[in-house]
Amino acid sequence: MRRNRSLYRYDEFDEAFVRDRVHRFRSQVDRRITGHLTEDEFKPLRLQNGLYLQLHAYMLRVAIPYGTLNGRQLRQLAMVAERWDKGYGHFTTRQNIQFNWLKLRDVGDVLEALADVGMHAIQTSGNCIRNITADHFAGASCDEIEDPRPTAEILRQWSTDHPEFAFLPRKFKIAVTGSPFDRAVTKAHDIGLRMVRDGAGRPGYEVTVGGGLGRTPMVGRVVREFLPKENLLSYVEAIMRVYNLNGRRDNKYKARIKILIHETGFDSFVESVESEFKAISSSENRDLAQIDPEVLHRIEQYFQQPDFTPDHKGGGDFEKRFEVDKDFQAWVKQNLEEHRQPGYTIVTISLKPIGGIPGDASAEQMRAIADLAEQLAHNEIRISHEQNVVLPHVPKQNLPELYDGLRVAGLATANIGLISDIIACPGMDYCSLATARSIPVAQDIANHFSDSEYARTIGEMKIKISGCINACGHHHVGHIGILGLDKRGVENYQITLGGDHTENLSLGDRIGPGFGREEIVPALQRLIDEYLAVRVGSKETFLMAYKRLGLEPFKAAIYRKDATVS
Repeated sequence: MRRNRSLYRYDEFDEAFVRDRVHRFRSQVDRRITGHLTEDEFKPLRLQNGLYLQLHAYMLRVAIPYGTLNGRQLRQLAMVAERWDKGYGHFTTRQNIQFNWLKLRDVGDVLEALADVGMHAIQTSGNCIRNITADHFAGASCDEIEDPRPTAEILRQWSTDHPEFAFLPRKFKIAVTGSPFDRAVTKAHDIGLRMVRDGAGRPGYEVTVGGGLGRTPMVGRVVREFLPKENLLSYVEAIMRVYNLNGRRDNKYKARIKILIHETGFDSFVESVESEFKAISSSENRDLAQIDPEVLHRIEQYFQQPDFTPDHKGGGDFEKRFEVDKDFQAWVKQNLEEHRQPGYTIVTISLKPIGGIPGDASAEQMRAIADLAEQLAHNEIRISHEQNVVLPHVPKQNLPELYDGLRVAGLATANIGLISDIIACPGMDYCSLATARSIPVAQDIANHFSDSEYARTIGEMKIKISGCINACGHHHVGHIGILGLDKRGVENYQITLGGDHTENLSLGDRIGPGFGREEIVPALQRLIDEYLAVRVGSKETFLMAYKRLGLEPFKAAIYRKDATVS
């Protein structure tokens, strides 16, 4: 397989910057270990380097910019997991990876190892612009207007250690999609960018602001229907300045841009942004307010398509295997998406084995994916916000070999988009902020609905679970959302229905009193029974049925008289 050159590679500045950060943080860690820094003094320093103090150990969150990496990088993550952690990593809804069991004295070595492959943990925590996320099918999907990764890379370079935005009122999240079909949940971000073209065919962005989940979930609103591409940084900077100057710092729960917009009024906020944008664009430094075309061209060259060999059209082996191997057939039907290049396909590797921990991958599995990507898929790997791994460029003729390799590694579960493909945060098993467990609930659900034929009968079903109000599991936008809370010392789970994480982003409706953990699965079974009884044909998904019928019939089923609620 030919190697591609479609990934951004650090230049000398990037390399020097990251190495310097590692050196400085080693010194800070040493001072903490020797007692020259208190935990309160050390906390802002470690957060600037992606290091959290969790329930049982330190957790390091490693940035995977716009979810893209190669085999060498994934293999290095496997080494980190094996050498300094407990042999696995956890992929997150921000397209990052977390290591949950690090010793403080080892963190410098971990960061050095990451730097060896052009990776780091900068801006994965703290009140700054966080890791830029993007559509995990970027550069491969048939519906794409333009590859969003150059935009995401420009934003990464611009935002990295930006002196004006290093100490924002609160964390700030940006997502980019290049398709009309939003696979990056852009409207749930502080800034969402959807690539569009105007009437003359010029590329640009639809800009949304003020989205977010958490304690106060809100859907982002459009502030610009069309922003010319060259004005990207100056307009984003205008938004950031308005937020940085006016965002609340007296209450962290009210410090997000969505609250600022709510309190000041949308029209007033837009007026302030446009005024700031005008000032930036008309200043003496107006040449700096636009993206240098040469810089843009240079970055875009890093994201050229792989060398698609013309004869990759799906050989007889693939066709024969598809006809005779029912397990392979189910995997092809469930885990593959159409590719823009004939003879190719997009493969999503499920990190949701039945009864497993959503988003976890062992070191052995990471190495297996790295090997298969290098050998069979142009050495390109994506992490999705749904906590799965994507190989965006796979020749169809390579699918039998790929499937066999994944099956050996325990990675061939054919459940993408089905009821066991659950998003779940680490919950109270790891997180110091959590109020309830998430992982055991996800395992209970997956085990109960483990019959693959039954799962396919149910059809598309997005279950998302959060272990606290911070909503790292995106429960607000799940077809079925589950929020774990503490109720007088007992874990209690609230259910929401009808959420939508796509371009039609909508928040789910809370149905009523919560359930104990032991009642979650029976409640969901009653819900599924009702859905299967009332749907119009097998192609009507649960979300479609919910939008047609509304909350009441499903709420009634969940709270049937024999149900136990608390």
